[in-house]
Amino acid sequence: MQDPNADTEWNDILRKKGILPSKESLKELEKEAEEEEEQILQQSVVKTYEDMTLEELEENEDEFNDEDERAIELYKQRRLAEWKATQLKNKFGEVLEISGKDYVQEVTKAGKGLWVVLHLYKQGIPLCALINQHFSELSRKFPDVKFIKAISTTCIPNYPDRNLPTIFVYLEGDIKAQFIGPLVFGGMNLTRDELEWKLSESGAIKTDLEENPRKPIKDKLLSLVRDSVPMRRASNSDSD
Repeated sequence: MQDPNADTEWNDILRKKGILPSKESLKELEKEAEEEEEQILQQSVVKTYEDMTLEELEENEDEFNDEDERAIELYKQRRLAEWKATQLKNKFGEVLEISGKDYVQEVTKAGKGLWVVLHLYKQGIPLCALINQHFSELSRKFPDVKFIKAISTTCIPNYPDRNLPTIFVYLEGDIKAQFIGPLVFGGMNLTRDELEWKLSESGAIKTDLEENPRKPIKDKLLSLVRDSVPMRRASNSDSD
């Protein structure tokens, strides 16, 4: 089969009769095809580097042209800034044990915009042990919040055991909330979600809980109280 792009007398006759496109048209078609291919290649490169890690970008930087390299450099800077922000936000993730000598550094000078939640406890108090357990779980769930614990008398000399457990919530060294004594926590029935809700009300954490986990219990108690009032009135009228 003869090449339609060849420069032959027969092809010239076919071009004159409109059976084959002119040479100029062929050149334009070839140019358009080349431009389209280059555009597709550039798009694939952009898509590739957007999916790359910082290490992969370093390894493949020789494969990009000048325009791509400028775009990639901006992209790398953005990815690096995002990575640093994530590392800064997620720099905790566990409960830190401190003593009185660490208080100023770990609480008062904790940092700008940083929430600190301190649990004062003592060994041998079951509710303190329960809260320490909840702290471990919450510190992993909220790694941008600094959860710390300390034996009460190492931070505050002669701190009374009747006030334990105690939780202080700080922002930039200032106390924003405090929970003192077992009654505040509802005793050994305290769940992790209930503690999370308490801390969220102080502003220290942003919970994904939609309502207070203890609310249904309160509503049920109020309902029982309301239901008992008409019965008392009825019994009083019967006695009359």
